[in-house]
Amino acid sequence: MTSLMLRNGCAALALIAATPALAQTPSAEDLAALVKAQAAEIASLKARLDKIEGQALAQAAAPAPAPAPQVAQQQASPPLVVTPFAPQIVPPGPADIDVGQARAIAREVGVKTEWGAGLPVFRSADGVFTYKPRGRILVDVSSTMGSDYKGRNTTTTGMRALRLGLEGGVGPHFFYQFESDFSENEVDIVTAFLGWRNRLSSKIDYDIRAGHLFNDRAFEGSTGSDSTPFLERSTVSTAIIPQRGFYGIGIMGRMFGPNWHASVSVTGDRIDGEQATNDSRTASFRAHWNPIRTDRSLLHVGAWGFDEALSAAATSLTRSTVIGGRFNGAVRVSTGELLGGRSTTGYGVELGGYTGSLWVMGEAGRRVARLTGDRPDFESKAWSVSTGFFLTGELPPYNPRLGSFGQPNVLHPTFDGGPGAIELTARYENLDYTDLVLGGDGWAATVGVNWYLNSFTRLQLNGIHWRTDNRAGAFTGSDDGQTVSARVGVTF
Repeated sequence: MTSLMLRNGCAALALIAATPALAQTPSAEDLAALVKAQAAEIASLKARLDKIEGQALAQAAAPAPAPAPQVAQQQASPPLVVTPFAPQIVPPGPADIDVGQARAIAREVGVKTEWGAGLPVFRSADGVFTYKPRGRILVDVSSTMGSDYKGRNTTTTGMRALRLGLEGGVGPHFFYQFESDFSENEVDIVTAFLGWRNRLSSKIDYDIRAGHLFNDRAFEGSTGSDSTPFLERSTVSTAIIPQRGFYGIGIMGRMFGPNWHASVSVTGDRIDGEQATNDSRTASFRAHWNPIRTDRSLLHVGAWGFDEALSAAATSLTRSTVIGGRFNGAVRVSTGELLGGRSTTGYGVELGGYTGSLWVMGEAGRRVARLTGDRPDFESKAWSVSTGFFLTGELPPYNPRLGSFGQPNVLHPTFDGGPGAIELTARYENLDYTDLVLGGDGWAATVGVNWYLNSFTRLQLNGIHWRTDNRAGAFTGSDDGQTVSARVGVTF
């Protein structure tokens, strides 16, 4: 109202100054006309001010207009910021992290996670990259009794395997694997290779590996230590073997068909720090064929062989092979001291199969060691027959792609309230080093039971009756006894 009165006064003064007639004394009629004109103008000005003030009040009372939808969305959900310390793995968070937020982060990173065999498998969203931790823990206890030698009647414990590693791939062709073993208080690099795989046709594919490779040799020799039906491999796998053992650095090619596979490899020595002399060279092959294969039965036929040229640093062929379990080093069949080796050649055959829950496998092998000078060749011979039966109805864990055993498919795992899988096993094995003057021989009969809690967790119990007849060493002559061994194992 104050601003209205000031505006009216200013208008009246301006009107008086602009009208000369008002500078003189006005008449009564002039004053009356002037008052009427001023009143009309004041009314007009008041109406205009009322209209302006009404519009301002209306604007102040109305809500503010909403921003553009894109802006509102950005303010409500700011973009995720993911620390790129390991883009293939979802960043860790607190235990009570919001599930929705975790899934959003996984989508942002572009990773898919699958759980299998106790550990996650990480895959990029486009499927190009894969990564999986892997390992195994095998804990053994062994007790021997009945020997004529007190030094053989011992109770021991040990870690058969304590491995940790990884595997992965890039695209459909490139793959890799690495594992270290920490058992016996030593760090030992076992599997470590790079590989390439592809298809030749719709039914045939192949792969090529280069690195520290596990032998493809004999049925149980090609089966991993976490998948053997007994606590230790048979004498065919442990005695008819290259001097360097189960591993060597080199290259291996494998080809796979619908019911067969074949492998060829050329390898040197195991991983070590010795480069002062040439490595031993080992060329080997193995093939298997399944002439009969149905949903519940299969026939396995296999053959393998190797030839090795020994380096100047590996001329000792002395061997002492366990036959009463791995963790009693006193129960062995010995060759006696054997020096001056030049090369060895080994070969063997496999025949077995399964029908329903019953499986049978027979193996035999022979190794010829060539010695320096005019000494005759030395022959080692071994054979074994083994069998097993799943009381709970599972099929034997035969891998038709590799011709070896793998992890069983447990029908009713104990972690789901079922009984697990129960397998009864038996084996007879024989080892003969008597081609040497100081060589011994021996045999072992084993009965066992395996309880698989699920496909990657097992409890094993073996009872072994063994006999040895050594001509050299601390325990000579004919001797026999019993060994009871047990294992708790998990593979992931």
